[in-house]
Amino acid sequence: MSMKKTPADKSPGINAKQFVDRLKAHRSAAELKKIQRYFKSGKGEYGEGDTFIGVRMGQVFALAKEFIEMSPGEITKLLESPIHEVRTGAVSIMDFQARRKKTSESRRKELFDLYIRRHDRINNWDLVDRSAPYVVGGYLFDKPRDILYKLARSKNIWERRTAIVSTYYFIKQGDVTDTFKIAEILLNDKHDLIHKAVGGWLRAAGSKDRQTLLKFLNKHAANMPRVALRYAIEHLDKKQRAQYLGMKKPPTPS
Repeated sequence: MSMKKTPADKSPGINAKQFVDRLKAHRSAAELKKIQRYFKSGKGEYGEGDTFIGVRMGQVFALAKEFIEMSPGEITKLLESPIHEVRTGAVSIMDFQARRKKTSESRRKELFDLYIRRHDRINNWDLVDRSAPYVVGGYLFDKPRDILYKLARSKNIWERRTAIVSTYYFIKQGDVTDTFKIAEILLNDKHDLIHKAVGGWLRAAGSKDRQTLLKFLNKHAANMPRVALRYAIEHLDKKQRAQYLGMKKPPTPS
């Protein structure tokens, strides 16, 4: 006798509650201490307000892969959680779906829309970096990219980080134009997490187009935040690195 299959997103094993229950089984006090040191939980701007339960990221990712068929509605429930590892699971499921070749265009749009709509819950550098390249960048690759420029000018640090991080997918395809343009918008940002992202993505774009990177550095190196500059020139030869590190800001007219 044949049994009627239950749709994946209706299965008892593919819902938010089941995911959270499974996740909590992996928590440990030792891991919690490591995570709190790493994220400086409750101290300063980054990680403040998050609750951590002490689950290794490797375990979070493995569980997310098991729950890859989760529907956007159930993923939304995970994003609502105050527990950081649960939200990491949510964006990981989104990432795995976005990477998967058989994922439909309509589902990719749902994931993109969910990411943008609930960016208030994607509120730390690791959550952005875990999902923006494929959920946002992968979706926008063959579409207008105006939203990235809007995000780059946002008052929200994580939206600004999404703007540059999403271009990783473009870089992989050899398309570096938006990376350089968005990096230019973010050059005067006051946050070190933006400086690091800008520098790292300039370095990656430069590995595809060295001449455009050098042109960018010739124009901006003297005024770039030092962290961004050091990241950007990491793959250049010793002489070039010294040249750009030695560039000085022009004197201010009196």
